[in-house]
Amino acid sequence: MVEKFVEEFREDLQEFYDMTEKFYNKEITVAEYKGFSGGFGSYAQRGGEHSMLRLRLPAGEVDKEKLQFIADSIEKHQINMAHFTTCQTIQLHNLTKDTVCALIAEAMEHGIITRGGGGDFPRNVMCSPLSGVEEGEYFDVTPYAKIAGDYLLGFIKKVKLPRKLKVCFSSNKENETHATFRDLGFVAKENGKFDVYAAGGLGIKPKFGVCVVENLEPSKILYVVKTMVDVFTAHGNYTQRAASRTRFLQDTLGVEGLQRIFKKTLEENLKKEDLDIQTEILFAYESERKRLEDKGKKVEKEQEVVNTKVVNQKQKGLYAVHYHPVSGVPEITFFRKLYEVIKDMEEVKLRLTPEQGVYVVNLSAQEVDKVLSITKDDQGTEFERSTACIGADICQVGIGKSRIMLEQILQRVKSENFANGVLPAIHISGCPSSCSAHQTAVIGLRGGKKPGQDGPKDAFAVYENGSQKQGEEAFGEELGVLAAEDIPDFFVELGRAVQKEGMTYIQFRKRYPEKTKEIAQLFLDK
Repeated sequence: MVEKFVEEFREDLQEFYDMTEKFYNKEITVAEYKGFSGGFGSYAQRGGEHSMLRLRLPAGEVDKEKLQFIADSIEKHQINMAHFTTCQTIQLHNLTKDTVCALIAEAMEHGIITRGGGGDFPRNVMCSPLSGVEEGEYFDVTPYAKIAGDYLLGFIKKVKLPRKLKVCFSSNKENETHATFRDLGFVAKENGKFDVYAAGGLGIKPKFGVCVVENLEPSKILYVVKTMVDVFTAHGNYTQRAASRTRFLQDTLGVEGLQRIFKKTLEENLKKEDLDIQTEILFAYESERKRLEDKGKKVEKEQEVVNTKVVNQKQKGLYAVHYHPVSGVPEITFFRKLYEVIKDMEEVKLRLTPEQGVYVVNLSAQEVDKVLSITKDDQGTEFERSTACIGADICQVGIGKSRIMLEQILQRVKSENFANGVLPAIHISGCPSSCSAHQTAVIGLRGGKKPGQDGPKDAFAVYENGSQKQGEEAFGEELGVLAAEDIPDFFVELGRAVQKEGMTYIQFRKRYPEKTKEIAQLFLDK
């Protein structure tokens, strides 16, 4: 199906080239270009001298052919920065005008569509990163995420949405994709069906989603996707941009009103549309599962792997290696090194995570060792695997320099030699948009400003005790705004307090629920 859209979207490229030329010639403003280019998955970076390009990767999956294309492109165009995003995509940064124009076309030739990667369009469909290989999951939701991703491409040129639409699938209660609080989330159940949540989202006036369908047969997911588009276009706010995300439907329609309208619209679509997923469409996925089982049987007797970066797959004899570079920005040579390592390995591919990491899946024990050899810069501690959005040094709308803040925190904390778990993984967003999901993090930071003697200074609001887990969803409490220069010391003091008790942070927070707030207060008063 992707091939059909490649032909359709190729027709739009000349318009992108023309507008990009105008922007770099200063003939249109940053705002004018942003409103246009986002629909192609590209934005100008802060300062307007370079561009970024977001590669649309349904379900966060990167096969070896796509990995090779990325590695080749980095070398061909001398790209110096790539970023794993929290929406399971890869962004290429610091691109020249000529490079972004060339890449957007070259990506299409390799089955990577960037159309709708930004702007008021259906975005990349997300999926639990280990779905299909994870022990204990309810069922593999990956095929449905990919099918939904292909289907949503069909709305890009046919439907004008009020704002972006984020769709995701979750296969377990970890809820890594935030399926219970996205625009539309499909939550797998033990009975092999989905519960569906709609009209959730983080950012300004965040809301958890509303359950609009229970016990949905997986073959019916596209009817629900169509219904979400219909409800959003019929009832979304087209006049006030700040209130035009789906979560505001809970305010305008009410929860019960939203449920009633969704149910009625779904019933109508079930009658008039023909969107059942046919068995033959799922056949390719069944064949892949069989190949994985066969590979596992061949290597099952290899020596068992024990490593904190390695996950046992549900296919006996196979493993996944987790790699998380700081802030989701790997060394630019990583893509070439990884491709050269895995290119001849059967069934091996990448799964991007919503927390800026990547799993290399379907590895035998011997293959694990080869992948581990090129991921040594990931030390594997919980705190080092924190999440930070791209930050205000690159993002046009950012306020805080999130990546730089995280790097400064990690550098300051490193000398303390805290045990793993003393500090949790934190989430840092550069602005209220909550791209890193700071609002549902154990500890989150959000960029802002704070009054100082010499004028406003860089600062971050601190949140604590949020949760994304299904059934335990919670928004964190804002403790106050700390100057950026004080935040590394705040984490040192917090870590010392936890380590002194011989606990992990989670244990510490449970026993001393007010202590984090008290330590933050020491810096709020400065």
